Amino acid sequence: MSKNPKIGLEGLLRPEDSILLLIDHQPYQFTNLNSHEPTMIINNVVALAKSAKVFNVPTVLTTVLEERGGYIIKGLQDVFPDQKPIDRTFINTWEDPKVTDIIKKSGRKQLVIAALFTEICLAMPVIHALGEGYEVFIVTDASGGVTAEAHDMAVRRMVQAGAVPMNWMAVLGEWQRDWAREETVGGLANVLLEHGGASGVALAWELQLLATPPPADINGH
Repeated sequence: MSKNPKIGLEGLLRPEDSILLLIDHQPYQFTNLNSHEPTMIINNVVALAKSAKVFNVPTVLTTVLEERGGYIIKGLQDVFPDQKPIDRTFINTWEDPKVTDIIKKSGRKQLVIAALFTEICLAMPVIHALGEGYEVFIVTDASGGVTAEAHDMAVRRMVQAGAVPMNWMAVLGEWQRDWAREETVGGLANVLLEHGGASGVALAWELQLLATPPPADINGH
């Protein structure tokens, strides 16, 4: 089985073929997150979840040992208030049929994953799913490790295995692909305004300009 990611148009994400798996964004994991500033990971993973909702991409939430590690962060739960995260004992999420049965039954082969920690809870299921023929896209800025080195080495390992590294805005952009797809433009804009940092600021300015009549010329016209 080839481990090389597809190239050409087929190498890009398609919302109708994607499924999102978010693993262990829990309080216990955040206490030893040192590869990124924690508020950035929170911002990015919530933005990723909201993006999936805009494009009707099925999303699976999962935790490990919830009674000790804590509930999934509120920002994520608020995106899917009616979904109870799947609680596991398996460190490797891909060994838990409660999770994999949902993904396999979806029939979708583009697996988008973010997790804490990168070197453990992301790397294990990514490498496992690649071995079963899934196209796996890892969202590196919605994931994090115990150190910057741990995160970076894990990303390198997964890329060598055939995973495609992306950030959350790249995922959003590939799901949209064409600004003529107007049914999702409004939702995309809202995600950027809330979570896009400088891109959200620029978009807010553009929207303000579009909503404001142009100033009169020197003749008052």
